[in-house]
This record gives sequence, C-alpha cells and structure tokens, in this order.
Amino acid sequence: MTGGRARTAPPWSYAVDPEKWPDARIAGEPAAAVVQTIARRLAAALRERPELSLRALATQSNVGRQTIGDLLAGATWPDVLTVCRLERALGLALWPGSNATQCAHD
Repeated sequence: MTGGRARTAPPWSYAVDPEKWPDARIAGEPAAAVVQTIARRLAAALRERPELSLRALATQSNVGRQTIGDLLAGATWPDVLTVCRLERALGLALWPGSNATQCAHD
C-alpha cells in the first residue's frame, strides 16, 4: 500500500488530544501534522466565508462533500489532487508552504 502502514490509521489518531482536532498536539507523525495544517486552513476558509457550504465547495472544487468533511475531521489522508483542487477553488494555499497559483491546472 502506498504510504506504508502509517496510512492505515487516520491523521487524528496521531494527536495527543484527538478531541481537539484540528488544534490537537501531534505526536510522532509529521504527515499527520501536514494534514492537520490543511484541515485548519480549510476550516478557517469556510468560517471566513459563511455563504460557502461544504456542498458548494464540493461543486466548485470537484471534490466530494464527504471527502471534504473527512479531511476536516482528520479521518482521511488527502491526495495531492484533492488538495490542489480545494486550493484552486478557494484561491488560497492549504498545503504548508504551497502557493495556490501552482494549482492552476489539473
């Protein structure tokens, strides 16, 4: 399996205090910390745009509503295409250190 055994557990499971996801402290898995940053930025973008529902973002980004919800909850490991499509739809960087304009094309 791509990603090895680490991907069998959801990102939130690497949190010391998982009930605080996505603001929990991450222990021992740097990839979970990256997903946590993506979830935080995505949640902040949705808070700043109350008119943008998960369904509307799903339509605009061509990413499933359930996938977006799972990402926000730390229940899934997003792939690069998913993050890129969300960045493009929102017009902002979600991946730490990324530039949303890099995702101009699929």
